[in-house]
Amino acid sequence: MEKKKTTVTICGRDYTMVGLESEEHMKRVAAYVDRKMEELLFATRLPQPMVAVLTAMNIADDLIKAQDENTRLRKELLKLNTPPGADEAGPTEA
Repeated sequence: MEKKKTTVTICGRDYTMVGLESEEHMKRVAAYVDRKMEELLFATRLPQPMVAVLTAMNIADDLIKAQDENTRLRKELLKLNTPPGADEAGPTEA
């Protein structure tokens, strides 16, 4: 795959992003980060560097919660797709 380069704007600042993802994906990610930072800037009136760290923490928290939910759902799906008694030990020979 070829690396793609695009310019995104976060909190009024332009950043050049380079990655393997599509330009659309990189802009979508930047828009999400921008929205989250703007929400915190408006709600807290903290300095932008502190807002950037808090935004990273909030996004990481969302990610970890989503991963935990994904794991829980996978286990539930596995349980639903496992035939009754399949997880029990079968007879053993002496």
